[in-house]
Amino acid sequence: MKLLFDIFRITWLALWAAVATLVLAIPIIAAGLLGRTGNLAFSLSKLWAYTMLGVSFVSAQIVNKEKIQKGTSYIIISNHQSLFDILALVTTLGVQYRWFIKREVLKVPLFGYGLYASRNIFIDRSNTVKAIESINKGIKRLPKGVSIMVFAEGTRSPDGQIHEFKKGGFMVAVAHKMPILPVTVNGSRQVMPKGSLVFNPGKIQVVVGYPIDTSGYNIDTVDDLIRKTRNIIIENFVSEKQL
Repeated sequence: MKLLFDIFRITWLALWAAVATLVLAIPIIAAGLLGRTGNLAFSLSKLWAYTMLGVSFVSAQIVNKEKIQKGTSYIIISNHQSLFDILALVTTLGVQYRWFIKREVLKVPLFGYGLYASRNIFIDRSNTVKAIESINKGIKRLPKGVSIMVFAEGTRSPDGQIHEFKKGGFMVAVAHKMPILPVTVNGSRQVMPKGSLVFNPGKIQVVVGYPIDTSGYNIDTVDDLIRKTRNIIIENFVSEKQL
């Protein structure tokens, strides 16, 4: 019985994902092509996220949203527990942001082009020089007040713990003197853990930490910046049993 129910949930979510993508892909692509900023395309993508949360019976709430200063471009650093992190962040933060995305995603039909139309920054992870060029070019094209989202662990946590952070996003923050906005996502692993396609109805909490000024940091002290950011995210982290 459990197996049949799991198959139903996987099929249900896949069906809605396909429908939402087909319905919204053309408007998002059109908005991206016709707009100069990608802001409208990003806003339309929220409808996709709201749809997927709704059909999964998952609620997302934000804590300390007042710590976000409107009109400021941040490097948003978040932990990464689940695919549902993306849905929760898109629908709760209330700010325009873009992603660093590997170039391979461009090959995904409709979805990849929708991300491109939204002015996300695509990087070639196999070529460091080209990746840096893409990042610098992408940041210069960012509209005023638009931030960049980075999952600093690089991938979803396999065990629910917050693992070591990679330097990439922090190096960008230091190089471009962009403040860091530390964000903690709680509860998403209960909804869909890494390695599973089965969703569980539940609640996801997004906790915003105080922004960190990066003007006093450089390449030599970036490890201190990473440590400070990670500590803030861990302080706001709630275990699955506590939420």
